Amino acid sequence: MASAVTGPSGAAALAEIRGFHAELTAIRRDLHRRPELGLDTPGTAETVARHLESLGIEVHRGVGGHGVVGVLRGGRSNRSVGLRADMDALPIQEDTGADWASEVPGRMHACGHDGHTAMLLGAARYLAESGAFDGTVNLIFQPGEEGHGGALKMLEDGLFTRFPCDSVFALHTDPGLGIGQFRVDPGTVAAGGGFFDIVVRGHGSHAASPDRSVDPVLVAAHVVTALQAILSRNLTPTEAAVISVTRIEGGDAYNVIPETARIGGTARYFTDAVGEMLQRNIARTAEGVAAAFGARAETEFRFLFAPLVNDPAMTAEMRAVAEGLAGAGAVGSQGAPSLGSEDFSFMSRAVPGACMLIGNGDSAQLHHPAFDFDDAALPHGAALLAGLARRMTSAG
Repeated sequence: MASAVTGPSGAAALAEIRGFHAELTAIRRDLHRRPELGLDTPGTAETVARHLESLGIEVHRGVGGHGVVGVLRGGRSNRSVGLRADMDALPIQEDTGADWASEVPGRMHACGHDGHTAMLLGAARYLAESGAFDGTVNLIFQPGEEGHGGALKMLEDGLFTRFPCDSVFALHTDPGLGIGQFRVDPGTVAAGGGFFDIVVRGHGSHAASPDRSVDPVLVAAHVVTALQAILSRNLTPTEAAVISVTRIEGGDAYNVIPETARIGGTARYFTDAVGEMLQRNIARTAEGVAAAFGARAETEFRFLFAPLVNDPAMTAEMRAVAEGLAGAGAVGSQGAPSLGSEDFSFMSRAVPGACMLIGNGDSAQLHHPAFDFDDAALPHGAALLAGLARRMTSAG
């Protein structure tokens, strides 16, 4: 393995990237103004592709939909590394008041993906201009991270067959962690998860004659309550999981008991076995409760995230680069695994990899209307990714 990107080299990369910090900030804010959702990110993908092409980087569009992969080759090493950034936004109405606030009603970058994309573009520029690597660097820009299966789409389109990688890395902004600070742990660091939809089918009537109905709204209310018993009676007390119902819909008139009601939500877990148990028992509970009232329930469960498990060896490599960049005192432990999810997990299942948290300072939390990425973090993230490219491709 190559020698670490230690103090002087890490500091030199950070200093060089700071020289074009203003350009990275402009890119990030432009992406923030024009958020795109899910797998439908054509404008963001084209912006990314144009920036890569302007650097003389080989660009592959349309990988798994609107995914983009830039390929940098240099030196004589046959080693290769993947660096991944996500590109999609969220269906949230922004409330930051920033000059660069979203110009699209009901959409905003509330999870920092605009910053992740700008960081990887910064790393691409540094690597292309400096040649500070020896091998192949695959720059992976992914759509559809927010529950839309974007990582799987790229993998199904042959991501690691077309662009082989010995290792793969990602980072994620962390509100509350100081700028220039990092957190990473080996093992399971984030939950797997899925979305579920339950349709309760009853029999409608006039609201003044409930005896003539099988009220699906009443049934749905009992289903929501019963779902919580899955955790307390099917999961050992030492395991963690979450079932959250986030939406109930039924009827559109005050004086009509409707024919159907709908329930939607998410489940999060740390092992595949628990995820499969939750899927089975959500369906069983909904069907059983509905049957007790004379109604029917149909359940759909969509697995969208695998548990994110950081490879121990890749975690050590990532920590070494971050310590070389910021000092050992700036790189800490994440602590307890998060019940949030990250579909980079599918990439790191296919290729040994790790994902690190990077400080976003004192900001609103992720997925909040007031969240905004702190542009001061951009050089730190770009330097980290560039350092990983250098370390993981160099021969020796």
